[in-house]
Amino acid sequence: MENPFKHIDKPLKQVPKELKSKVMNDIAMAKLVMEIAELFSYNLGDVIETVMQKRTK
Repeated sequence: MENPFKHIDKPLKQVPKELKSKVMNDIAMAKLVMEIAELFSYNLGDVIETVMQKRTK
């Protein structure tokens, strides 16, 4: 098996535009899913902080 780390310092190769656009679309979709999930999930740090602040008052 060839060592993949030997190719790290080599110049980058151009990728086909179709592949690049597909990868960029996949990344955009993953970001969208993460943002939507964040909207519908609790930020536990804020919840704990709010509860602790209200308890001391």
